[in-house]
Amino acid sequence: MKIPQLRKQPEKKSCHNYNWTDDYSWIHQDNCLEILRDTNKLNPEVKKYLEEENKYTAEEMKNTEGLQKNLFDEIEGRIKLDDESLPYRDKQYEYWTKTTKEGNYFKKLRKKIGDTKIECYFDGDLEAKGKKFFSTGDLAVSYNDKLLAYSIDDKGGEYFTIFLRKISDNKIIEKIEETAGGIVWAYDDKSFFYRKHDSQKRPRQILQHKLGTSVEEDRLIFEEKDERFTCSIDTTSCEEFYIVETGEHTTSEVYYFHKDEKIFEPKLFIKREEGILYSIDSFGGCWYMHTNKDAEDFKVSRCSHQKINEWEDFVPSKNGVLIGGLTFLKNWILRTEVSDALGKVFVRNMKTNLEEKLIFTDEKVISPGVSLIQKDRNTDIIRIGYESPKTPARTYEYNLKTKEKKLVKEQEIPSGHNRNDYIVERLNCPSEDGRQIPITVTYHKKTKLNGNSHLLLYGYGSYGSSMGPSFSSSRFSLLNRNIIWATCHVRGGLERGMRWWREGKMLNKKNTFSDFISCGKFLIEKKYTSKKKLIAFGGSAGGLLVSNVVNQVPELFLGAIMAVPFCDNLTTNLDHSLPLTKGELKEFGDAKNNKEHFEYIRSYAPYDNIEKKDYPHILITTSLSDSRVLFDEPTKYCAKLRDYKTDNNLLLLKCEMDAGHGSRSGRKNIIEDTAFDYAFALKIAGKL
Repeated sequence: MKIPQLRKQPEKKSCHNYNWTDDYSWIHQDNCLEILRDTNKLNPEVKKYLEEENKYTAEEMKNTEGLQKNLFDEIEGRIKLDDESLPYRDKQYEYWTKTTKEGNYFKKLRKKIGDTKIECYFDGDLEAKGKKFFSTGDLAVSYNDKLLAYSIDDKGGEYFTIFLRKISDNKIIEKIEETAGGIVWAYDDKSFFYRKHDSQKRPRQILQHKLGTSVEEDRLIFEEKDERFTCSIDTTSCEEFYIVETGEHTTSEVYYFHKDEKIFEPKLFIKREEGILYSIDSFGGCWYMHTNKDAEDFKVSRCSHQKINEWEDFVPSKNGVLIGGLTFLKNWILRTEVSDALGKVFVRNMKTNLEEKLIFTDEKVISPGVSLIQKDRNTDIIRIGYESPKTPARTYEYNLKTKEKKLVKEQEIPSGHNRNDYIVERLNCPSEDGRQIPITVTYHKKTKLNGNSHLLLYGYGSYGSSMGPSFSSSRFSLLNRNIIWATCHVRGGLERGMRWWREGKMLNKKNTFSDFISCGKFLIEKKYTSKKKLIAFGGSAGGLLVSNVVNQVPELFLGAIMAVPFCDNLTTNLDHSLPLTKGELKEFGDAKNNKEHFEYIRSYAPYDNIEKKDYPHILITTSLSDSRVLFDEPTKYCAKLRDYKTDNNLLLLKCEMDAGHGSRSGRKNIIEDTAFDYAFALKIAGKL
């Protein structure tokens, strides 16, 4: 089959006295926000080209169809399809989630406490019927348990429609279109709050909708004036206040109002300060503030409601240890912290003020967690749990007072799983500048560390997002085929605290890429793999990482998988009309208004640094309704790479025509997409 070729239409561009030509910028649709709502408005020529790319990809992957089917069956076989979550006890009802073998989406169930009658108050499969894409934004039951408010996106562009339904008869009584998806009920059940986008699809408004009134009458509660900031609303743990939080990745500001106010008027808590993040909660007559003010890796301060802003340290800062938020019970407070890319959970006895670390297992590399079992916080019982790259999720009921622990749920792997068949290691790789980069490595015990194994190297490294050592049942299809999985906890995340993030953003962004390369070379040096057996994998900002490193050191990799990659980031950074650009200026810089930022971003932007040389095998995936990384970024990158690369290796572009940033919806589609990615990795590894 003929390789698709995107038509060239050179466009001259200039900024800060730099001039360059972009052959493919014409595919960017000025009406891109309209296309997110209706893909039929896409330029027909562009649509035809994307369809040709999909046909070409399907043809090149035709010899993996049997493998994809096997992978699908394997991955699905590790999922307990008929499953139920543990119940959460509200005042009158117990609520839980159910999945079925026949279904593709979840169901929400409940029953009255002490009763046996079960009712389904939300059926995802029923809601998704007839829709090519289906995503639930929020589900919120009113405090009186009579009404359900929920939000649905049926395009992928993250424009959500809110529906209000009577649970007793499933009758939809109200509908609000084009919201940002979040829903918070007022305590009196007479209204609820939701978020609205501005004209650039930035959620900057919070409105109050009173039941039984028209949408046109909805009252604007809060509006953020700064285009960099987006806002949200929530309730406090004490259920007395509403909290409005507004901010971007590095700066935040909080407003609050009391539930008994006749007219809700949010009041400023502490004025925003550039580079300062803080959040607020309330419990037991006190305000608690989680902040990095005078505490690089955060701290928690506290003051009474009567003496607001007379703060005292409650959880002091620790250098290099990321202090997390709090979970409140009447007599206990739980908190989290992260160091060396590993999470820990602590509990404080509020009567004795003594604190201790919770021990989950003797495994060293785990992702721990805690959750409440009921709305009433006058209890000593909680749920604690953990998972690791080799151990499925385990949940225990734990008595904080007696320290008794009982296993109440374990993630079942129907097709069978022996955790002892796998080895998990935590390595530390020296970076170019001497920092130690954590790497979590997982492999089958039969895999020999002699350099002959293929290794999938995964990374992200942006926005302060940490990659924890979690369990993924799908990965075992690779591990069982002698492919090692390694997650690089590169700079740009929070695995080693705020400094770890700061050293991987703005004018330090190149550290993210050099860390990833260092990890690859380190794993080769230690005989986990070798050159041309290394496969890079990353999505979204992780796609920025992967598309950059294959520009820098293509000879290091056999292949690369880029999911919705942020690979034309200079173009996006220069366009402040796009939904996410202004909110990310403190993460990547402002190329439009700052020459130094422009020069730095231009020096590493993947699309702008493609060269005439050999590249590894590459699979690129994108989605037509992706509002975060517009489809034109990976499409342009693929087209330009075809022009420049001097090899005969695979270069495939797969565009989902009915999906958003998270690709397709529904369990079966998600498994199919994973199987496709893994089949590509196995194909280039010669493991068909």
